[in-house]
Amino acid sequence: MLYLDTNIFIYATLNTEDYGDKAESLLQKITRGEEQAITSVLTFDETFWAVKRDRGIEKAIEAAQALLNFPNLELVPATREIASSALQLIKEYGLRPRDAMHAATAIAEKADCIVSTDADFDVVKELKRRPL
Repeated sequence: MLYLDTNIFIYATLNTEDYGDKAESLLQKITRGEEQAITSVLTFDETFWAVKRDRGIEKAIEAAQALLNFPNLELVPATREIASSALQLIKEYGLRPRDAMHAATAIAEKADCIVSTDADFDVVKELKRRPL
């Protein structure tokens, strides 16, 4: 099972650089059920904010709706336990809070890897990052 970092959805939505096509291809595999995937509910917030900033409120609403209705994607709640684990990751690896929440969620859900363009995850020994 893959854990999808927010940047996968942002690249697919905004088609940023050459990552847009790669992100879209991965999301299509998930839609077809060829890959199992999860992400945190925090991805909703981050995706909405990034799309709103770049394309406006209407596009942000569309992106958020698509994320909430995405087939074969589980949205994992942000719990006290995950936040506590995230705090430990911040202390141990110096991660930013959002990255720590994503890493803690992936670890708690026993994801095979986190798919992300963010190399900050590479320091987390408990997690393997798969570049897009």
